[in-house]
Amino acid sequence: MENKVIINEKSFQRIEKKPKELGTVYHRSIWKDIASEIKANPIAIFAVIFLTVIIIAALLAPLSPYDPNKLDLANKFAGASLEHPFGTDMLGRDMLARTLKGLSVSIVVGTVASCVSAVIALIVGVAAATGASWMDHLINWVIDLVMGIPHTILVILISFACGRGLKGLLIGVAATHWTSLARLIRGEVMQLRNQQFVAVSRRLGKSSGWILTRHLLPHLVPQFLVGLILMFPHAILHEASISFLGYGLPPEQPAIGIILSESMKYLSAGMWWPAVFPGLLLVAVVLLMDRLGENLRVILDPYSAQE
Repeated sequence: MENKVIINEKSFQRIEKKPKELGTVYHRSIWKDIASEIKANPIAIFAVIFLTVIIIAALLAPLSPYDPNKLDLANKFAGASLEHPFGTDMLGRDMLARTLKGLSVSIVVGTVASCVSAVIALIVGVAAATGASWMDHLINWVIDLVMGIPHTILVILISFACGRGLKGLLIGVAATHWTSLARLIRGEVMQLRNQQFVAVSRRLGKSSGWILTRHLLPHLVPQFLVGLILMFPHAILHEASISFLGYGLPPEQPAIGIILSESMKYLSAGMWWPAVFPGLLLVAVVLLMDRLGENLRVILDPYSAQE
């Protein structure tokens, strides 16, 4: 007589206990790998420390004793000194205070826009992979359309349509940076749908929502996290470039793009510090954030290191 193995709801729950524990250990090992990799990499340590200092200084800029908009015509175009480490601009305003204030605006725009774009990418990618065929074709068509238009032009158009200013710029940047991550998430979900544990869950009568929250979303955490971090420098650069062109934040706002735009006309006269110091700080933040995201991507996805 043959021995038959019957898998019911209770036995499935017992089987799930050990994988859950293994999943916890797996996620813990990921964070341990990230910490150990950063400790072993001097560039990563420098990037984390530098970015932490800059972000804290930028967020505490409103508490500075120097008003970024205070005029001091007697000290216009003063060079770097202990009183003004970044010098002053054409109106005698302290460039360090203006740079930190502008960087705080860029950090806010980059953080909010990156988070919104990452969430949009997650929703769109999962919907394209798990929805009907017509929805997948429609989402792919929208992604191709958005990626086919230059980001700068698209951000300017959306910013104008939403009333310009900080709100229009946030919406414009957030609405144009989700496409690449959405396509990546769609591909990951398409692969996960064909895995054996997903098929077993369907055979046991699990709902699509249960499979999504228990099987699909946990596997998408590394891609989501890396994509979120790598979006941040792109969002900051687009905010600065749009403001530099005059289509972003208002001129009275001490943003990095506006500071650079005002300082360009004085470079030929030898007044280089109002443009060089803010530009170098912006480039340093962008490059170090991008390098940190790339290192994190290699740690979470070792196969990408072979590409």
